[in-house]
Amino acid sequence: MFITVFGQKGGVAKTCSSIHIAACWSYQQKRVVLVDSDCNRSATAYGARELLPFPVVPIEAAAKATRLAEIVITDGQASSNEDEIKNLVEGADFILLPTTTQSRSIELTVEMSQMLRKYRVPFAALLVKVDARKEAAAEQAMELLQAFDIKVLDSQIPLLSAFEQAETEGVTVDQAVDKRGRANPRRMTGWSAYCAACKEIEDLFEEHQKLRKNQSPIGWDFTRMEHRVAG
Repeated sequence: MFITVFGQKGGVAKTCSSIHIAACWSYQQKRVVLVDSDCNRSATAYGARELLPFPVVPIEAAAKATRLAEIVITDGQASSNEDEIKNLVEGADFILLPTTTQSRSIELTVEMSQMLRKYRVPFAALLVKVDARKEAAAEQAMELLQAFDIKVLDSQIPLLSAFEQAETEGVTVDQAVDKRGRANPRRMTGWSAYCAACKEIEDLFEEHQKLRKNQSPIGWDFTRMEHRVAG
């Protein structure tokens, strides 16, 4: 399975999401490789201490590094360049769009979804940095995205200082510790949210595969997950 994580702007936890969904599957004893295609090499920097349970490789080394992988996750470039998007999408089985509850992030996700539809690759938005004190904002963001026929995962990634602590140490959030070396008390909330997101992605991917096998003159709208007559 090839998954690409996209974002049109920085600050939407694109690399954090790539790292954590890769880790969730890796801990399930699956062979996972994370390909860093972002020119900032954020994923490479995150994994520089080699404490992650999977390899992080630059896109230039992807062909060899992914030969035996079961799951390949690409940390995509934060860009709206259509040629870059086309190149990454054509090699993907599923697209994940991390999105904050901020209006600009939602607008960019809607724009991205409109570009992705032409490639007929299933994709879904993942709400990230969700502040537990602002539940209404998350609900409104989900409603806005769904209004544009964008599939939104039920799992939501909470806003936690544990994610910053984990990145500083080069580990996943379940291993986050504070400056005194004490385990962050909310670390498992973030970890569980990403693991739940992985399960949703697996289910959507499997549903997509079944639909492709049964497809004839009937087309499929991957974002709405309902049949429609082609043409």
